[in-house]
Amino acid sequence: MTFKRPYGAGLAALAVGLFAATAAYAEPTVNKGDNAWMLTSTVLVLLMTIPGLALFYGGLVRSKNMLSVLMQVFYTVCVVTVIWAVYGYSLTFTGGSDFIGGFSKAFMMGVTTDTKAATFSVDANISELIYVCFQMTFAAITPALIVGAFAERMKFSAIALFIPLWVTLIYFPIAHMVWYWQGPDLIQDAAKALAAATDAAAKTAAQAKLDEINADAGWIFKKGAIDFAGGTVVHINAGIAGLVGALLIGKRVGYGKELMAPHSLTMSMIGASLLWVGWFGFNAGSNLEANGGAALAMTNSFVATAAAALSWMFAEWIIKGHPSVLGVISGAVAGLVAVTPAAGYSGVMGAIVLGLIVGVVCLFFCTVVKNALGYDDSLDVFGVHCVGGIVGAIGTGILVNPALGGAGVMDYTAIPPKVGDYDFAAQMMSQIWGVGTTLVWSGIGSAILYKVVDVIVGLRTNVESEREGLDITEHTERAYNM
Repeated sequence: MTFKRPYGAGLAALAVGLFAATAAYAEPTVNKGDNAWMLTSTVLVLLMTIPGLALFYGGLVRSKNMLSVLMQVFYTVCVVTVIWAVYGYSLTFTGGSDFIGGFSKAFMMGVTTDTKAATFSVDANISELIYVCFQMTFAAITPALIVGAFAERMKFSAIALFIPLWVTLIYFPIAHMVWYWQGPDLIQDAAKALAAATDAAAKTAAQAKLDEINADAGWIFKKGAIDFAGGTVVHINAGIAGLVGALLIGKRVGYGKELMAPHSLTMSMIGASLLWVGWFGFNAGSNLEANGGAALAMTNSFVATAAAALSWMFAEWIIKGHPSVLGVISGAVAGLVAVTPAAGYSGVMGAIVLGLIVGVVCLFFCTVVKNALGYDDSLDVFGVHCVGGIVGAIGTGILVNPALGGAGVMDYTAIPPKVGDYDFAAQMMSQIWGVGTTLVWSGIGSAILYKVVDVIVGLRTNVESEREGLDITEHTERAYNM
């Protein structure tokens, strides 16, 4: 399903990260309304992680491990935020290669209150520092998702080492491959220069410039894969890393023999609700502008989430004879995951269908598949995030079709830019490239990093510490003193 975009322009919404203007072209403008919306969206994404994800995960573990999960999530946000400012933004959103950027913006060099980042409209920019912070929150939540897979049994020292390594060697390259491109301004200016060329030499030079601009993009982006807000970069990436970790670390002591029920579904309900609220910044904010595209992403984030929650709840009701709070909030998160890559591309009815499908699929993986294979993914990071992300990424390639109510993918080489032609087979192959690359890069890379961490500090607590609870043994604190 690829649109005939010869240079892959128009990819997923979290893309862009380069100065939009050069001395040769008119200076793009910054709209204060777009800036205000992106400031708000950035704070909403932080809300997703702390307190949203922290409380969602914390409520799902046993009370003796509540603080350990909160600590792991909070630490992740803090350490990734610093790394992002020092070198993460530069490695992700500057040119250099198809797979990783360079250090031209390390330590925020050249990033000032006056510099700009491109959006998805020609000549419409936002302040670059806002874009830095917005993408920072994505970098922070992604590794925080992973910790749910091996909750209640991994040493904090291992977490402290693994997170910086993972975000540097896994997250930054994937985000660069999927989201980095030069933005619509330079592409449109080069296309206009090509159209205006009057002789062969001028046309050759203009074409070479256009080719150069389009060649400076991430590898998955140039494959034509679309990911509006992070189905591959965030959810598949974290989900497969979580599964690998759960397999390598092993099952919790007593898993399958002792009751390991969530200690506070009330906390998890609060956390899931905060996730849903914050996800509007995640998805609608990924449009980078306060316009109709953001409204579409917001609407889809409402309906897909609700549909998935209902789908999971009714399927569980039919199978088990009762609906559960855990099921409905898990379904809601699965819906949010699936709609993430599709939020700005799918039509509203398509988003509902996507939600209905992913609720049942994720329930199947979190119960039937998990039980059959016997792995201990503590909080179903793989079953919800990786599987939901795959469903969403593949579904996006279908639902983007304008004939199905989708928004299509812009071709910025057209003058003026327009929605490109839709090719089902090509777009589906592009989506598979994106999914497959993420699974392989993160799966193999994460396995190597777990082994490195195991050699240096060891991955797992001892049996006595695990039975007593990580709150006391790792942090000498209790979540509840009564």
